[in-house]
Amino acid sequence: MTKTFNWKIVSRTYGALLLIEALFMAVPTVAAYAYDDHDGGAFAVSTLITLAAGALAMRFGRDAQRRVSEREGYLIVALVWIVFSLFGMLPFYLSGALDTVTDSWFETMSGFSTMGATVIENVEVMSHSILLWRAICQWLGGMGIIVLSVAVLPLFGLGGMQLYAAEVTGVSYEKLSPRITNTARLLWGTYVFLTIIETFLLKFFGMDIFDAVCHSMATVATGGFSTKNMSLMYYNPAIQYTVAIFMLLSGINFAQLIYFMRGKPEKLYHDEETRWYVGAVLICTAVLTTALFVYYTWIKPAEWLPRLLEGNVIRAYATHAEWAFRNAFFTTCAAITSTGFASADYMVWPQLIWVFVFLMMFTGGASGSTAGGIKWVRIAIFAKNAQAEMYRRIHPNAVLPIRFNGRPLTQTMTNNVMAFMFFYIVIIIIATIIFCACGIAPGEAFATAVSGMGNVGESLGQYGPSGNYANFPIVAKWVMTIVMLIGRLEIFTVLLLFSPVLWRK
Repeated sequence: MTKTFNWKIVSRTYGALLLIEALFMAVPTVAAYAYDDHDGGAFAVSTLITLAAGALAMRFGRDAQRRVSEREGYLIVALVWIVFSLFGMLPFYLSGALDTVTDSWFETMSGFSTMGATVIENVEVMSHSILLWRAICQWLGGMGIIVLSVAVLPLFGLGGMQLYAAEVTGVSYEKLSPRITNTARLLWGTYVFLTIIETFLLKFFGMDIFDAVCHSMATVATGGFSTKNMSLMYYNPAIQYTVAIFMLLSGINFAQLIYFMRGKPEKLYHDEETRWYVGAVLICTAVLTTALFVYYTWIKPAEWLPRLLEGNVIRAYATHAEWAFRNAFFTTCAAITSTGFASADYMVWPQLIWVFVFLMMFTGGASGSTAGGIKWVRIAIFAKNAQAEMYRRIHPNAVLPIRFNGRPLTQTMTNNVMAFMFFYIVIIIIATIIFCACGIAPGEAFATAVSGMGNVGESLGQYGPSGNYANFPIVAKWVMTIVMLIGRLEIFTVLLLFSPVLWRK
């Protein structure tokens, strides 16, 4: 026997969410007229359509019972990216910025899922309003549309722990306040604070204020949409360092950042996942720096190195070392946090480095961050379980509890990680097969599938830092948007919708 599904609360919630989207869509509408863009009419129409749809949905659910069960919660969370993308694609299509529904859908879903893969071959000819909307899509998708909605839905007589628990990424989530709405507001407050600080710093180091806003939104969301075809390769080293540091910060659990800003740094220092994550960034940066310095100094000297050596030798090597470190640090942060920005085209580096960068794309940031990927808490638990299993082979009667942050993990938690890793690999394999069937080379197909699941954006080959997805096959584009969504919602939220258990008593 099935439970009565509360369609009215679903409609009312989506109505409220669409009103929020219309509010944010109005921002590039105003920007279009401020910059005298020709896309102002398309944004105005899109805003009105979204506003009308939200109002109708709110009206349909006006007398809904204010209760969100697990079923309604998972449905709302799983489909909100689709609903937002359906309306979010309107400005791209109506303005003519993108010619087809497929490309408009791909670009919008890539934004809201924070993948950052683009089908636009020349972003620099796009209007200010289009570029700003791309940034806003990523910014909304970064911290999570539902986390934002939980902070403001009480204004519409809605809200719920089920929405927050279903959307927040990672193995676990943490309440910073007894009231879940206060927790959501704290998270979004920190998110906004980081965006403002980065915008100020980028402007200070020479970036145009418009570009600074767009890049800050994309950075804290770990998205990767840039206003330049060359991404961060276009800008000076100070800007590249600033973006890299904020990518690193955005990959940390936001709850830990809030504790740090509250004067409790020990929470951040003692968090085991943070240590795994930061340690990985440091180790990978060191390895990549060494590889770049050695290769372009002695194995295959860079073309510009002899010119530097004509002057002060120590200064020349110091300059070369700084170049190697900066690009290694930036590339590491971009790959691990799934941001996808580029300070250099790693496809011109030695092939071994390609593999190293590709492997970093699997990892991701910390749970509770805006980063994609597997997440370091899962990697740590997976590694500890493998180590314990090896020890059990020698001592079969030994009781070896797996601990994380000093606490033993339940078998349920360990099983959750194992199941996640299984589905993660299976979905990548299925996507790879489909991409190959669409005519994509096997290596690029596999790398692109990994990039999609991790919401990285950049891949290998023609889909690397200097490439785009404009020529990606149509079927592959639609499949990729599904992979983006599954990766953003971390698999289970989507798969549970197809489980009969969720829909029955």
